[in-house]
Amino acid sequence: MRRLGFFDLLGYFGWMLLVVGLFFGCYMALADEVLAPVDLAANERVSELQEPLYNPFVERYVLDELKQLRVDMANQRVELLQQLVDRHVESIDKGVSYATNTITYFFYLIAGVTSILVLVGWSSIREMKEKMGNLADEEVRKLIEVYEERLQGIEKQLTQKSRHIDANREEIERTQELHSLWLRAAQESVPANKIAVYDQILALKPSDCEALTYKADAVLELGEPQWAVNLCQQALAIDSDNAHAFYQLACAHAALNHPEEAIHYLQQTLARADSYRELVASDSALAPLADLPAYKKLLQAVVRD
Repeated sequence: MRRLGFFDLLGYFGWMLLVVGLFFGCYMALADEVLAPVDLAANERVSELQEPLYNPFVERYVLDELKQLRVDMANQRVELLQQLVDRHVESIDKGVSYATNTITYFFYLIAGVTSILVLVGWSSIREMKEKMGNLADEEVRKLIEVYEERLQGIEKQLTQKSRHIDANREEIERTQELHSLWLRAAQESVPANKIAVYDQILALKPSDCEALTYKADAVLELGEPQWAVNLCQQALAIDSDNAHAFYQLACAHAALNHPEEAIHYLQQTLARADSYRELVASDSALAPLADLPAYKKLLQAVVRD
């Protein structure tokens, strides 16, 4: 049980004094109401007395009564204070007991629940923890696989784009080099030098029909018509409608004294490109065909058109 402190005792004495004051006030009010008629009668009796009533015996009696009255009031006050203190202490004891019992029962309840969990549910909790850990690992693994696949796809796309960029860069560099070689070929006046430049162009781009046909033209200038025929056949294998290849074939067969083939290839040329009409009429490479009726007829058709 908790011991009472100074301030608790001070509060208790204050309550006691308040109760005693109330009791004393009630007592005095009651005494005034009860004793007022007696005092009035006594005063009237005293005023009617012919001789003094006061004597030592009566005075002693009054003093003893007053003394006893004071003793009784003091005892009554002590009794009231004792009752108040006892009731207050009893209420404190009940509150402390209630709190102690509540805390005790609460700890008993916690101990019981903990014991049940330890005896029955600990394995289940551990299994739940393991399952949650495994589930989390599985989800994380799935996410990692998904992002790995995405990263692999992005890596493939980047690789393809890098290759495409490299191919475009190489194509641009090759195009620039081809352009410079074509400029060199246009500036060369010696057929052998032109052929060397055209070989460089074909080394970079083997399927270049223009390079093959212009090389055939340079070969004709060197007096190699059969070589020119082979080059033109290669060009037509790549592009079967190349008008320049047909024209160079006509010039090569004219140099080989194959007039029928030359006239045939000239017709094929004019059927594919009208821009060769003036060249057919003025090119010195076709001079061996000048006396042929078929050539004259072809020229008349060109002039008439």
